[in-house]
Amino acid sequence: MKKLVSVLLLLLSTTAVAAVDVLMLQAQSRFKPIPDGPPALTDNPITAAKVELGKMLYFEPRLSASWLISCNTCHNVGLGGVDIVETSIGHGWQKGPRNAPTVFNAVFNIAQFWDGRAADLKAQAKGPVQAGVEMNNTPDRVVKTLNSIPRYVELFKAAFPAEKQPVTFDNMARAIEVFEATLVTPAARFDNYLRGDKRALSTRERRGLRLYIAKGCANCHSGTNMGGTAYYPFGVVKKPGAELLPPNDKGRFAVTRSASDEYVFRAPPLRNIVLTPPYFHTGRVWDVKQAVSIMGSSQLGINLTAEEAETIVAFLKTLTGEQPQVEYPVLPASTATTPLPITEVIGLVTKGH
Repeated sequence: MKKLVSVLLLLLSTTAVAAVDVLMLQAQSRFKPIPDGPPALTDNPITAAKVELGKMLYFEPRLSASWLISCNTCHNVGLGGVDIVETSIGHGWQKGPRNAPTVFNAVFNIAQFWDGRAADLKAQAKGPVQAGVEMNNTPDRVVKTLNSIPRYVELFKAAFPAEKQPVTFDNMARAIEVFEATLVTPAARFDNYLRGDKRALSTRERRGLRLYIAKGCANCHSGTNMGGTAYYPFGVVKKPGAELLPPNDKGRFAVTRSASDEYVFRAPPLRNIVLTPPYFHTGRVWDVKQAVSIMGSSQLGINLTAEEAETIVAFLKTLTGEQPQVEYPVLPASTATTPLPITEVIGLVTKGH
């Protein structure tokens, strides 16, 4: 009898392991782990000099007209790469139209901003600087500011040694792109699982992964960044109310002017998702479980039970990776020729994130 029980237990154990292996194979076919370092950038090689300059510019509030707002204001590297408010507060305490996406792992997205209007991080870096609702500056004023500070002139020469006049608005964006590309979050427990560590996820977390795939979440949120690689209507099956889908924000339609792109947005990446509330482009949902339930009804046409939503959230928590350790830089002093801060709106671009 004891021998029979032992055999049965072995069979049950083998079956359980086999089921986990199947789930792992399914996951490995849909998702990829975050690499330990940044990928190569198109036409913008990553160098130590560019990273150093880009880091300083990322934290530089004098890129804004008011001298108050930097890239880090809305994409705080100490807060999961976001500002944890519904929509970002910009120049003159103006409230932006959309929630700030995380900068972490943004290099893996198909494009930047909720509507994908920026092809890459370089193009994205130029937008907020000029947006009247954000940093409210102009390219000419940015260049004058940077040229007025000798240390920045030296750093631009080191980062772009082949150029006679390296201090340009384009090179500002290139340096910021390189720094932002380094802001990756590897070694999440789910990444360890994807690399073959069966013990990286608990039984409940594996159940959550299984639900995530079976219910259809992975159809839009897959790949390295668990999303960020394609565009979808918000409300594939059932449109949410105006609080979550304001009628005056038609998403990607503003970029393409195609009727089929009305209320279409880039699927947000889910890496570090529990660190980056509030959720959706409106930032009106603060609870990740509620966000999962809304996605179930709006995108998939299913009503997830409370237990199913909680189990999926348990899996989503395994997507939190190692946060970048970024030391706040000491910025060079202004000079007598540095353009002084101003408060009136001068930017020509009004769009936010």
